[in-house]
Amino acid sequence: MKRGDLAELAGSTGLGAWTAFGVLTMVVVGRDGSPQFGDSDLLSWSVGHQPDMAVAFARGVTATGTGVVPYLLAVLAGIIAGRTLRQRMTAVALCLACLGAGQALRYAVMTLVARPRPPHADWAAHASGWAFPSGHTTTAALTAGLLVIAVRVRGSRGTTLLTLAIGGWGALVGLTRVYLGVHWFTDVVGGWLFALGWLGACLCAVAWWLPERLIPGTTDTAPEPREDHAPQDPGRRGRSRPA
Repeated sequence: MKRGDLAELAGSTGLGAWTAFGVLTMVVVGRDGSPQFGDSDLLSWSVGHQPDMAVAFARGVTATGTGVVPYLLAVLAGIIAGRTLRQRMTAVALCLACLGAGQALRYAVMTLVARPRPPHADWAAHASGWAFPSGHTTTAALTAGLLVIAVRVRGSRGTTLLTLAIGGWGALVGLTRVYLGVHWFTDVVGGWLFALGWLGACLCAVAWWLPERLIPGTTDTAPEPREDHAPQDPGRRGRSRPA
C-alpha cells in the first residue's frame, strides 16, 4: 500500500473514532456520569450471573490488560512488524511510545471527566480511579491494535485467524470489566473508541513522516517503467559513419 493511502485511511478512521468518542464523552459529562444506554441492565445481569469458575476466568483475562503484559506484547508487535534489525528497533520504539503516550492521555481524560464507578458492592475484582474511559479496555485495545497492524504488515499465513484471535482478546478484556462489576458498559465503549482514535492518529503520523525505508510494506510512488532498447544489428557494429 502506498504510504499516502495508508495515511489517509488511518487518519479517516482515527478522526471518525475521535468524533464518536467526543460525542460519548459529552453525553457522559452532560449527565453527571450517570448510567447510560443500558449500563444498569448489563451490570445487573453481570452481577446475577457470576459462578466461581466464570469469575476466576474473567479475573485472569482482565489481568492481561494491565501491568507488564501489554508492554511485552507491544515489543512483540514491533519485532513482528520489522523485516530488518533497524526496522524492528524502530517499530519497537514506536509501539512502546504509542502505548505509553496513549495510556497517559487516557489518564488525563479520565481525570477530567471524573465519572464514578458502579457501586462498590457489585465489584468482583479490585479497581481504582475514575471510570471513563476504562483503563484496562483502552490498554488492551491499543495493544491488540498494534499486534493486528504488525501481523497484517507481515502478511504471513494465518493472518485472518490471528487477527480475529488478537481482536477477540482485546474485546474480551473490556467485557470482563463490565462482567466483574467495576465499569459501566459505556466506559468500555469509550475505551474502544479512544484506542481506535489514538491508533489511527499514530499510524497516520508514522505513514506521513517516518522515512520510507523504515516502514515495511509501503511505497511512495509506483516504480518507473523500464525502457526497452532494441538490440543493435550485428552487421552494423563497427561500421563507421559516412563522412
